[in-house]
This record gives sequence, C-alpha cells and structure tokens, in this order.
Amino acid sequence: MAATVDRAIDDLDAAMRRLRKSVRGIPFRAGGFRTTHRNLARDVAFLMVQLDSARGMLDGKNNR
Repeated sequence: MAATVDRAIDDLDAAMRRLRKSVRGIPFRAGGFRTTHRNLARDVAFLMVQLDSARGMLDGKNNR
C-alpha cells in the first residue's frame, strides 16, 4: 500500500508541475483564474502532505 501512496504522490507532483508549465501564458486576471489556481495548488499540497503522513499507517505491517 505504501508503494501506491508513493506513486500517487509522484503522479500528483508531476501533474502540478505540468499545470504550472501550461498556465504560464494565460493571463491570470481573466475570470478569477488566479484565485482558482491558488486554491487548487493549496488543496493539492495539503492532500500530498496528508498522504505522506499517512503512509506509515497504510503499510500492511502496521495494521492490526
């Protein structure tokens, strides 16, 4: 299960890097896009931290 969490974190990180690269040419003020992008990045970062913290609990050896 920990390997699945590692893969999910790596995939999320790669997706956020691609998103950052793809939005470079978009004017952020158009339609409140900056706020939406900032909120998404913050929420994904929070999710990644939570997944990383739960990795030990999701390992099959520590389950009862």
